[in-house]
Formats: sequence, structure tokens, C-alpha cells
Amino acid sequence: MSIEVANESGVAVDESALASVAQHVLAAMQVNPAAELSVMVVTTEVMTELHERWMDEPGPTDVMAFPMDELVDESRRPDAPEIGPALLGDVVLCPAFAAAQARKAGHGLADELALLTVHGVLHLLGYDHAEPEQEREMFSLQNALLAEWQAARHEAATREAQRRHDSRLLGTVGLEDS
Repeated sequence: MSIEVANESGVAVDESALASVAQHVLAAMQVNPAAELSVMVVTTEVMTELHERWMDEPGPTDVMAFPMDELVDESRRPDAPEIGPALLGDVVLCPAFAAAQARKAGHGLADELALLTVHGVLHLLGYDHAEPEQEREMFSLQNALLAEWQAARHEAATREAQRRHDSRLLGTVGLEDS
């Protein structure tokens, strides 16, 4: 899967983490590996303009998703395995807006941006939360996918820490890390 992350926000974000969480969602949802996705990280001003233009709502928002028109089909969702290679669309994040939400939720901006990336990708795949049943389905899936990704990252970090510790004990730090 090709995932492009463009940070035009002026805020330092972990672009590799955003690509990683998006990759996780697409793989978990069995999206064709040749699919392409764009994640844009923008300023409050840019997000305000997009939100007003496309949603007819005032002010900025945290995340917007712009699916490609050819994938919009009411009879099936584009995360179905039979979908071939395609540009899924764009997920647009606004870290300045998301920072306040992160504080309110009691976690860091990186965690909020990961959550919003999952949310945006699910929108690209046809999920919505306009109705209570849709909201339950989407948010349940969102939380499960995010938890899986976080657990996998934690496990990888633990393995890497153990490898480095073992290397130091065995005196092989310089050999493996160079």
C-alpha cells in the first residue's frame, strides 16, 4: 500500500506513525495492497477553509476525509476485498485543532492524531456515524483497530528494547547497531 503523508501544518508530527496506523487499518480491512492513500496535515486556516467549503460548517474541525468519487457506491463498501488498485482518497488532519481534544481526552497529540487517522480512513472506506447504529459500528471498529495498532507498536518497542539490552550484555552493541 502506498501512503503519502504531507505535513504542511508547521506542527511537528510523527509522519511515520500516521502512515503506520493508516497501513494497519487498510490491511486489517483487507483493502487491496495496491491501494493508495494520502494523509495531509494542515493548519487551522486551511482546515477552516476546507470545512466551510465542503461541509458548509463554520470554523475548523479535527479530521476530514475526501474519498475518490469512483469508489462511492451505495451498493457495497470499498473495503471489500474484491476492490482493485485505486486511490482511496485523502485524510486531512488539523493538529492545532486536535490538540485541545487530546488535552480534554487526557492523552497526547500523537495519540489523538492516530485516532483521527483511523477515523478518517474508515470514512474513506464507507463508514459513517450519522445514525446511532452506524456510530456504534464505526466507533467500535475504530477503537478496536486503534487498540490493535497500539498493542503491535508496544510489542515491537518491547522486542527492540530487549534486543538492545541483550546486545549490551553480550557486548555486541557496536556490531548490530552499525
